[in-house]
Amino acid sequence: MKTSPGNNDYDFVVIGSGFGGSVSALRLAEKGYKVLVLEKGKRLGAKDFPRTNWNVKRWFWLPALRFFGFFKLNWFRHITILSGVGVGGGSLVYANTLPVPKKSFFQSPSWSHLADWEQELKGFYPLASSMLGATIYPRLETGDKALRSLAMEIGKADQFEPTRVAVFFGEPEKTVADPYFNGKGPERSGCTFCGGCMVGCRFNAKNTLDKNYLYQAEKRGVVIQPESEVVDVHPLGREDGANGYRVRWKESTTFVRKRGATTCRGVVFSGGVLGTVDLLLRLKGSSLPRLSDTVGCHVRTNSESLLGVTAFDRKSIFSDGVAITSILHTDEHSHLEPVRYPPGSGFWRLLGSPAVGGKTILARALNIARELILHPVRNAKVYFTDDWAKRTQILLFMQTIDGTLRFTRSMFGMKSSEEQGKAPEALLPEARDLADRYGRIINGKPVALLSESLLGIPTTAHILGGCVMGRDKDEGVIDRDNRVFGYENMYVCDGSMISANPGVNPSLTITALTERAMSLIPERDG
Repeated sequence: MKTSPGNNDYDFVVIGSGFGGSVSALRLAEKGYKVLVLEKGKRLGAKDFPRTNWNVKRWFWLPALRFFGFFKLNWFRHITILSGVGVGGGSLVYANTLPVPKKSFFQSPSWSHLADWEQELKGFYPLASSMLGATIYPRLETGDKALRSLAMEIGKADQFEPTRVAVFFGEPEKTVADPYFNGKGPERSGCTFCGGCMVGCRFNAKNTLDKNYLYQAEKRGVVIQPESEVVDVHPLGREDGANGYRVRWKESTTFVRKRGATTCRGVVFSGGVLGTVDLLLRLKGSSLPRLSDTVGCHVRTNSESLLGVTAFDRKSIFSDGVAITSILHTDEHSHLEPVRYPPGSGFWRLLGSPAVGGKTILARALNIARELILHPVRNAKVYFTDDWAKRTQILLFMQTIDGTLRFTRSMFGMKSSEEQGKAPEALLPEARDLADRYGRIINGKPVALLSESLLGIPTTAHILGGCVMGRDKDEGVIDRDNRVFGYENMYVCDGSMISANPGVNPSLTITALTERAMSLIPERDG
């Protein structure tokens, strides 16, 4: 690919500012390109984050209700999706955990024929880890000790370990000069171990993207324009985009939405699955008809189950620490992590239900009623515990087992359908067994989200795919170097490019793959 100066407003427009968008913006700027980042969400700082998730106006992104937070909750027929929005994307709300996937991810048949991915990414995982400030979590919290006991109980003591997290562990609340970029980054403060990572870090300790990639990008002249939702990308002159593109957007936080447009030589789609796939599905029917018919195909998750275990002992505190502090590899393709919220953050209590299964919604409803009738005291203790976040250890169970969905457009937006393999499943039996064991260790009771127990719809914070890699446009939306088939100077760099199930938190992998893609773009001519 050759990109040369022209009469466009920018060399590249990056749509989205999450892990893919932030990397793209910085690396393109370093190569001399003039870059604009368009972000649908707001630019938020410590003063904008809520103390607890009961402050839904500051936590949720629901513009129709004038809620301009950074957390989104989307329901589909086959999956409920948790995601982030704002300058910094998912880094604002994610659990700052940065594992490297196991070998099975790199060798998955869905993309292993395109490259030796373990070798291709060998240098980019360390680079991404360094930029994000990954370090081993330094303590064992109450929930970690219980997980270690569970590991010993199931004969997996050697498979328990602390997580690598993107957090600055200096002296709590003490502000110091930038510890990551030779003094060229922002000042930082030590972690307070408050457990508030997923409601927004108010103490300047979490290594969100606005403190590394985006911070460095702006220093190199990148323009970040928040509250701007892209609605169209139209080729200029030639239909393959060789002459550039006109990108149109509208304001995302006003009732009367002002609109704007700019021109550019190239475009990087980095809005995540919910942003990029939705936008490309719409544009395929209008201004980008050359897009592959596989847009929206091969959407996958980490095959997760989310279960909470509420302890009956009111002296137990599970909210101390950062969002995720340890991991247990329960078998070669399964992992279990303890997840936490800060004290007082009991919003999820409203959506709680006994962790029961059943093949039909009627069977599940009867099983919920049966559980409530047979064990009224234990269930009452869960629902009326004094501080849900303090007394509850959320357990995130993930697997590398593969199965995919397809997203298509309808008059009401995107909709999901089953595609290949085993579809995401609510309340996985292995996860329920581990949660029961964990409950016995801490003298507690497992609970699930009502959408899982009653409706049978699983929940994920790791939605992936929809613009996967392929040998040609019949097999994927992009090639092995993230270039969109059918168009010049157009890339996809976000979770939608992930072409196999990593089985673990995917943020580091999205970052590493984007680092590789950007490394292949040449320096700007002149």
